[in-house]
Amino acid sequence: MKTFVTDEHQKQAVLALKALVSHESVLNENEAGPGQPFGPEVVAALDEVLKLCASLGFKTFKDDEGYYGYAEVGEGEQLFGLLCHMDVVPAADQAGWQTDPFELIERDGLLIGRGTQDDKGPTMAALFAVKALMDAGVTFEGRIRFIFGTDEETLWRCLEKYNEKEESITMGFAPDAEFPLIYAEKGLLQAHLIGPGTTEFSLRAGGALNVVPDRASYASNQLSKVQQALDAHGFSYEKLENGLLVHGKSVHAKDAPEGINAVSRLAIALSDVFDFPPLSFLGKLVGENATGENVVGKTEDEASGELSMNFAELVITEEATKIGLDMRIPVTVNKDELVKKLSHKAAQYQLEYKEFDWLAPLYVPLESELVSTLLSTYRDCTNDMTEPMVSGGATFARTMKNCVAFGAMFPDSPDYMHQANEQWSVAELRKTMEIYAEAIYRLWGK
Repeated sequence: MKTFVTDEHQKQAVLALKALVSHESVLNENEAGPGQPFGPEVVAALDEVLKLCASLGFKTFKDDEGYYGYAEVGEGEQLFGLLCHMDVVPAADQAGWQTDPFELIERDGLLIGRGTQDDKGPTMAALFAVKALMDAGVTFEGRIRFIFGTDEETLWRCLEKYNEKEESITMGFAPDAEFPLIYAEKGLLQAHLIGPGTTEFSLRAGGALNVVPDRASYASNQLSKVQQALDAHGFSYEKLENGLLVHGKSVHAKDAPEGINAVSRLAIALSDVFDFPPLSFLGKLVGENATGENVVGKTEDEASGELSMNFAELVITEEATKIGLDMRIPVTVNKDELVKKLSHKAAQYQLEYKEFDWLAPLYVPLESELVSTLLSTYRDCTNDMTEPMVSGGATFARTMKNCVAFGAMFPDSPDYMHQANEQWSVAELRKTMEIYAEAIYRLWGK
């Protein structure tokens, strides 16, 4: 393999990353306005990266509403896309930072600062990989476009706007996950089941739909009987001054079968005490099952595995019942048919299905040119034969056709994403640049 990336490219990538990290590009809708829908710092980071790209010889464009920007090089109708984002999660509310999160510190071979792993660091690795190809005189089969989103950490409104206004890519990848690559991302469906209320008891338990709840409190009627039911099932709990707190084990909703759902456990105990159909749906029908099998039957496919179904929220008042759930749907399963089954079963318990959010699945076959080339490049560069992955999570790759998540974290990379002291090693930055340069050369170089 030809060597494209030099020490100078690495040095320039670190300097560029330093400039980007200095922007506290966290969603701030309180200061949103014309041209800055997600706040001034987010659009400042977008401006920074576009200015950088222009200085490297790219043609740049900024959406007049401030949702996204892009930078491209090359000519032709075909378009290779790299889907990146300039927004980051907050750092101010996280204890434990040993440095200023928005000042890039290089220490002991590490690059420390918010965004070094997610996603400013990998974005710079990809950008300077392409710059290395340009400097080596490589020409391309078509255009290469870096698409810079600004709302990845929240609602993806940036790429929704991009897809409304701009042309589709021919193929591409998002440098915002793990090597070797993710070729399938399950459909992500969040919904509420709404039913009648009751005067017998009340509760509010759980919260975020994408997390298995690790605690659920109860402070209403029949406390002693509910406690006896918890004991009978062997569920962990503690007595509070005015009620009970059921314990569970929290994991991401995509891994729901690996967690212990405290809301489900509380519902099981309550349904032993109260005869209330909406409660029985969760306490008697679902129980602790987290694959949806008790509700819609066994649901899986060869490409991406089994359905997960996380019941994360339970609210019962005099007026209404609301059950919140998160499903990660296998890539070849028909969403509408699944919803039909769920709605039919829920109706038997006086519950009505209400969709909250839906992200369509990603699936690019292993034998495709994109996946096979990216995978072979990674293996040739690393001698790592780790198999490509299926994920219940979500990356920007699923917003466009023929696109996958490709790096930039290695299988043994410490995960500092969204954590205090976020950091990425200089060695991994360099290796990622080399992998990206070779992969883009094989797919798009002449």
